[in-house]
Amino acid sequence: MLPVSRAIPKIPSITNTARHFFSKSNTMSTTRTYKLNSGAEIPAVGLGTWQSQPGQVEKAVEAALRAGYTHIDTAYAYGNEKEVGQGIKASGVPREKIWLTTKLDNDWHKHVAEAIDTSLKNLDTPYVDLYLMHWPASLDKENPKQVYNDWDFVDTWREMQKLVDTGKVKNIGVSNFGVKNLEKLLNAESTKIVPAVNQIELHPGNPSPNLVKYCASKGIHCTGYSPLGSSDSPLYKNETLAKIAESKGKTIQQVLLQWGVSKGWSVLPKSVTEERIKANFDLDGWSLTDEDIAQIDKIHETSSFKVCGHDWLPVKIFFGAGDSD
Repeated sequence: MLPVSRAIPKIPSITNTARHFFSKSNTMSTTRTYKLNSGAEIPAVGLGTWQSQPGQVEKAVEAALRAGYTHIDTAYAYGNEKEVGQGIKASGVPREKIWLTTKLDNDWHKHVAEAIDTSLKNLDTPYVDLYLMHWPASLDKENPKQVYNDWDFVDTWREMQKLVDTGKVKNIGVSNFGVKNLEKLLNAESTKIVPAVNQIELHPGNPSPNLVKYCASKGIHCTGYSPLGSSDSPLYKNETLAKIAESKGKTIQQVLLQWGVSKGWSVLPKSVTEERIKANFDLDGWSLTDEDIAQIDKIHETSSFKVCGHDWLPVKIFFGAGDSD
């Protein structure tokens, strides 16, 4: 059983920084874990399920777990929690050996207790290992095109903190939080637990060094979604990545994932194809050199792009350079 996170006193300088323990001599990326500020350990590589089509997720989760994955990521908003739960059951892998993450949807911010119960019922599990606030956007349940005028994500976090002692949630965190919103959250009087994780878009086209550095300074682990740059990624045609992949005898996708793990964050490649799911997990026994990593780090200078913005929301989430980059 994974350990339960406990309240961390909110102090100006947080010293419980996540420790990544990355070593070039340790080339077993698929069994690597990162220690969170709660004491729990999150697996470095997980299966992402965002944008996976209905009817495909159950088989994808089953295939991933049978291939050795121990980390599955979903969200209420994805509409596939039930399939994820079915895939877990079909795999035969004991629940306690799986790190399962789901997320609070934007129009459930005033209904946190009800939201987690709904997700647990969908997933057919008594607990999740990590529960994230999906976006710092508290949308009116009666009119999701508007935000509440008497409630924001700080109020939502106050309610999420209450879940830790229920046993339904082992760790809590956030997603899509930039520096500005993290500072607002951490400086709030009601914040007693520092988020264990901030799940954000991370790939060479959007490496977000300022945000990653800020999170590390506060003891918040970063998990990268869209680590491959999403479907039809321009990264697949990148010459730098192609040369490195060729030199390793690996695919560009594998290089991208190894780069993410080498940076100290967990990665969530998405696929519903068993062959690709297995290929994305072929990360052991090889590593990137310092020179490889330095070359990949520079890709955003000529090929910068973001997969997921905030234009679809009625509130601004990202605030430009220095906040989420």
